[in-house]
Amino acid sequence: MRQAPAARSLTLLHLEDSELDHELTLAHLRRGGLTVHAVRVETESDFGAALDRPWDAVISDYNLPGFTGLKALEIVKGRGSDVPFILLSGEIGEDAAVAAMRQGASDYLLKNNLARLVPAVLQAVEAAETRRARERADRELVESRQRLRELAQHLQTSVEMERAAIAREIHDDVGGSLTALKFDLAWIARHTDSPEVLQRVTGALETVKSAIESSQRIMHNLRPAILEQGLVAALQWMASRFEKRTGVACRLVTPPGVPELPAGVALVAYRTAQEALTNVTKHAQASQVRMDLSLAGGTLSLEVTDNGRGLSHADLAKAHSFGIRGLHERAGTVGGWVDLTSRQGRGTSLILSVPLESARSLERQAPRTPDRGDYDPTGWGQL
Repeated sequence: MRQAPAARSLTLLHLEDSELDHELTLAHLRRGGLTVHAVRVETESDFGAALDRPWDAVISDYNLPGFTGLKALEIVKGRGSDVPFILLSGEIGEDAAVAAMRQGASDYLLKNNLARLVPAVLQAVEAAETRRARERADRELVESRQRLRELAQHLQTSVEMERAAIAREIHDDVGGSLTALKFDLAWIARHTDSPEVLQRVTGALETVKSAIESSQRIMHNLRPAILEQGLVAALQWMASRFEKRTGVACRLVTPPGVPELPAGVALVAYRTAQEALTNVTKHAQASQVRMDLSLAGGTLSLEVTDNGRGLSHADLAKAHSFGIRGLHERAGTVGGWVDLTSRQGRGTSLILSVPLESARSLERQAPRTPDRGDYDPTGWGQL
């Protein structure tokens, strides 16, 4: 048994040219336990004006002088309204009824059989409320995802700015101090005749040299200064270092004459390659890696493939595995995206795609990263 009617109050717009039929309709609704506040109109102009007000439902006769229920339904839909629309007519053909339902009518009834009127009205109203609630939830979900995406992009930007600040501090403070210490040790080595002192100074110089190299490596990881020489040069340096460090063959293929890229795109491509090579080192057990940089149709693509063991669904779904997820968000900061394909035992392919026009547009809208100054960490300690 339906319990809702006893407590339900509805506002209805009734398109009806017969006052008697209007009163009969209201009587059936009230007899069914509904509290009804209804307004009757019978012309197209009055109907259009009444639609400016909110209604729980519209009940419409099919035949009116110079006006039809289908025309009224067309007006409702033309306004983008989702108010339930029920046709109530003394006579309606099957073709007209089908046409009305196809156009978006909630239901149709005959005036000589109003037993279904209350259930039909309630069902139409509840269906509309459910639909609106679902649409509201969908909009809120989209907005929530957009806010989350903006937050992730903001965090990525903040991380890069913090990396730049730390890299500069290492260069200015640690690098300067190590270079000064190296000069002092070299001076002591030139002005001592003691073999014991010279031996200690030589050892200290080696330690300082190692510290300088470590600082340079940390700085390159934080904010690769080599990107100032272009993405191709940075990828060549990265591939060479990766191959030397891991012993895994790494081949880089680049197109001729890569144009100057937006700074954000070059950095995103560099970080994508860096993360991909890190994953190869940690997980892939590969013997070969290939990086392909291409530019076609205004879209920059970077593909990193390996011949390793591949990734399983469980690997990608790890709760604390944020590397690949972070790449998706990072790519979004320049209007790009990341595609990952992997088959166990057949290797992994990671592709970054960035439409350059979108990236330039986003770069113009984004806040500028504070100037890092013009420094080159590879120049430390030159005597």
